[in-house]
Amino acid sequence: MKPDAILTGLFVPLVTPFTDDLRLAPDALARLADEALSVGGARGLVALGTTAEAAVLTAEEKRAVVRVCAAACRAHGAPLIVGVGTNDTAAAITSLRELAQSGDVAAALVPAPPYTRPGEAGTLAHFTALAEHGGLPLVVYDIPYRTGQTLSTGTLDALGHLPAVVGVKYATGAIDAAAMELLGSPAPGFAVLGGDDAVISPLLAAGADGGILASANVRTADYAELISLWRRDAAGPARRLGAELARLSAALFAEPNPTVIKGVLHAQGRIPSPAVRLPLLAASADSVRRAAALATDRTHQARQGAAA
Repeated sequence: MKPDAILTGLFVPLVTPFTDDLRLAPDALARLADEALSVGGARGLVALGTTAEAAVLTAEEKRAVVRVCAAACRAHGAPLIVGVGTNDTAAAITSLRELAQSGDVAAALVPAPPYTRPGEAGTLAHFTALAEHGGLPLVVYDIPYRTGQTLSTGTLDALGHLPAVVGVKYATGAIDAAAMELLGSPAPGFAVLGGDDAVISPLLAAGADGGILASANVRTADYAELISLWRRDAAGPARRLGAELARLSAALFAEPNPTVIKGVLHAQGRIPSPAVRLPLLAASADSVRRAAALATDRTHQARQGAAA
């Protein structure tokens, strides 16, 4: 039997704030986490995703990030998803077991094994082992342009029928016949969350359950509202807001993620520095200016105006 469904609505994959000298800034992370849940209306958080620069964090920094995000989720009764990205099945099982022991993690976000490209049968065997031995619900991260591994609808369906697999972050870069087939008949208890920010609106219109959206670091309340509009069948307002947010997403991804997002958050005074760690380089001033001009959260503004 599947765990209780938690994967609906907006999940924000938080950036990891650094100081100018590249030290972790946990207080800034705590503020971002609280704002996303208390003001932005997010359903939950994602820690240690690509947007968090998880690949360049030390083991202790990763634990600190999870602790901060878990505390915010506990305070707001929200689910926490944690990224576990590796092409070593045994190591992934160890990581999952460690996260499961904390009792604070609702699910793990796990990509198809990157770089190795084990094929669809190998990928299915990988997730079967994680499901049987990891001790946590799993969200498959289907992002072939990063992993080098394409997953067919048949493989996603087989993954969705594994008892511990509760959803997919669908980021294939296209809304095509395969996406329509997946959304038309997902496995029971298997949520489809959009992961391509620029096309989240049409994916929601086609039936996605929500999204894990890096751009929502910037306009959290509006992305939450977009999901709500489509779920209420308010197509006209949803299309207009979706088009506006697509322009924002394009600007935020003009340079490698999360460089522009961090630049905008710093310009807003929400993190102490726009710094990223190598091999990433900080976004150009022009890219940050263009994105910042689109970054005002109109839903939050309207709520503040109504409360005044």
